[in-house]
Amino acid sequence: MANGFWLSDAQWKAIEPHLPKNQPGARRVDDRRVLSGIIHVLQSGCRWRDCPPEYGPHATLYNRWNRWSRRAVWRRLFEALREVSADAFHSIDSTTAKAHRSAAGGKGGRKAQAIGRSHGGRTTKIHAVCDALGRPIAIEVTPGQRGDVRAAAELLAQLPPSRRCAADTAYDSNALRQFLHERGTLPVIPNNPTRKRFHAFDRTAYKRRNLIERAFYRLKDWHRVATRYDKLARNFHATVVLAAMAVIESGT
Repeated sequence: MANGFWLSDAQWKAIEPHLPKNQPGARRVDDRRVLSGIIHVLQSGCRWRDCPPEYGPHATLYNRWNRWSRRAVWRRLFEALREVSADAFHSIDSTTAKAHRSAAGGKGGRKAQAIGRSHGGRTTKIHAVCDALGRPIAIEVTPGQRGDVRAAAELLAQLPPSRRCAADTAYDSNALRQFLHERGTLPVIPNNPTRKRFHAFDRTAYKRRNLIERAFYRLKDWHRVATRYDKLARNFHATVVLAAMAVIESGT
């Protein structure tokens, strides 16, 4: 299959030890083939029923995808593969994904499923932190109108403190600055022009904030990250973390 995706030997070697064992239900078939098919759908943006037959029945792919999302397997796999340490530099930001009409109708309504209304229409916001190599190491999704700074502390709290943390003016709040200082992290955040008291700002270190921008470019190469088709927030989050795992495995 010329345009398909297949996990390489190196990728499978990294992933296979972290897959769940002794799960209830029928015996799983060819994990490598099924995971390759799931990634093909998420990268290409095709419908599950249009997935090439080389990956097996499309119902098997979707059921595995949805079941492991419900059991938080994808999240745990991402956490196992990422390299989290007391890094010298973190960068935090967000990007939005437009919600396709097929994303409507999730249980509990738009708010419960992280779909909101912003200037771009119905959107979901992807919040992420990347390390000094531009690899995503923490990810959450919220409704599209959610302010960046409201998600920042909870996202950063998942990680060991870094020496510096870069963010744009959307994160310029006294509460976040205090949170970072209490963790021993120097905020690299430009001052909002409306501030009455300006803080010191390292312009040279701030230039490295483009690491998170480049990480988002790579994540959005996956069609089901750039556009949200999933009704459930947990499934869309799983899509993003699988794309992030690909960025981690690429090493760039």
